[in-house]
Amino acid sequence: MIQFLHDTFPTTTYYPFNLDIFTRTDSIAFESPVTFFMGENGTGKSTLLRAIAKHCHIHIWEERTGHRDPKNPFEDLLHENIRVEWTDGRVAGSYFASEIFRHFAEVLDGWSRVDPGCRDYFGNGSLVVKSHGQSHMSFFENRFRRKGLYLLDEPENALSPTRQLELLRLLGEISRQGNAQFIIATHSPILLAFPQADIYSFDASPIRRIAYEDTDYFRIYRDFLNNRAKYLEGI
Repeated sequence: MIQFLHDTFPTTTYYPFNLDIFTRTDSIAFESPVTFFMGENGTGKSTLLRAIAKHCHIHIWEERTGHRDPKNPFEDLLHENIRVEWTDGRVAGSYFASEIFRHFAEVLDGWSRVDPGCRDYFGNGSLVVKSHGQSHMSFFENRFRRKGLYLLDEPENALSPTRQLELLRLLGEISRQGNAQFIIATHSPILLAFPQADIYSFDASPIRRIAYEDTDYFRIYRDFLNNRAKYLEGI
């Protein structure tokens, strides 16, 4: 469970502490092995995912550190104002975002020059020389088999629909083993269809659990495929 410590919020003027989504949400429970965060761009999904990672001391592979907005000293402090409760004790974890994965892959290649065996954990080969989709799936297939908390920010970005279905099958296989908790921010109606997953919508405040068929992603894709001409009229 994640609790938002509203009394410790250092400001109500600056992002992310000025977002209703955080000021009006008390907690989020994780009762399924797979939980999705969904919502429009800018609603706070990735911000919360990063805050969970930082609070749990999960490393985020980035080439540069620091605030994106030098006028906002609070931008990267949400992790200090949440509480994470563990059911069976703290576990190690991993944070994945497609836009920073390349940096991780390059660092891994550098390590392998000194310790070639370090790549055994990620498919016995360089992730850099593979396509985006292949390297991502190689990482998922090897990293997820260890017990842990896995935070994924829009993993579908480099995955074709077929690869997304492969990721769904992998999530199902790992979930049945009972060793992993996945929290995934996504726009993909394919990933959101994972059976028995909890889906939290960031499109209304407070954050609330929502059924798959009630997500905008499901409705928009369904309506587009059923009546494509309507949406393409005038284009």
